[in-house]
Amino acid sequence: MNDQESRTPQFSRTVAIASGKGGVGKSTVAVNVAIAIAQHGNAVGLLDADVYGPNCHMMMGVKSLPPPQGKTIVPAMVHGVKVISMGLLVGENQPLAWRGPMLHSAIKQFVGDVDWGDLDYLIVDLPPGTGDAQLSISQILSLTGSFIVTLPQAVSLADARRGLELFKQLHVPVLGIVENMSYLVMPNGERLDVFGQGGGEQLAKDTGVDFIGNIPLDPEVRVGGDTGNPIVISQPESQAAISLLDIADAIARISTTQAEAQQSSSIPIEIVE
Repeated sequence: MNDQESRTPQFSRTVAIASGKGGVGKSTVAVNVAIAIAQHGNAVGLLDADVYGPNCHMMMGVKSLPPPQGKTIVPAMVHGVKVISMGLLVGENQPLAWRGPMLHSAIKQFVGDVDWGDLDYLIVDLPPGTGDAQLSISQILSLTGSFIVTLPQAVSLADARRGLELFKQLHVPVLGIVENMSYLVMPNGERLDVFGQGGGEQLAKDTGVDFIGNIPLDPEVRVGGDTGNPIVISQPESQAAISLLDIADAIARISTTQAEAQQSSSIPIEIVE
């Protein structure tokens, strides 16, 4: 299909899931939130923008993409979500030693050359940190807003604060903070604060951002990601899944309100060429 205009996707809400540092479960949150929002009948896409360390496709249980349609990439469809990831386009163990311009080009292709169709929500899983991918996404997409995932520990919070401040510099609204691995429920019912306590809420208070929920540390979350059967599907009655479902509802609600405000201010949500 050569007519770029005819296949330009339309995204009603574009939501970035971000973190300041790796290892906080950001991709886990992105995957489960995308599925949970799709379960309400929404058209949802999941764009894995972590080009150097893609793993959303593994967590979703996707091993390959459908055949392309001409020059158009067809995303995988699983758990009611359209998925694209660099991990589906390169060899399993192939590293990508790319400089910024190549990464920017890849992300632009993921947005403009993928047959997303019209989506109610495009969930973008960003890599950790404050680098080229964050800048590229902010330039290529008019983001509805971002949500920051952090652990309650001081080191994670310091990095999350840097990520949050970057979005402010890029004029991308920071719509909420999620605290992951907040506590571990012991066999005797007691709660163990493995990574500290209350850090996410304090960060939200200090920065004037909404705190939208915390997620307990549960080994089954890891199992779900490893097997491609995320916990909101495999164990929806578990406390971790309930927390993720509540957070997904909050993300959907808040991003919808923000998108409506942007539209009333004549700020389009579209691909920026």
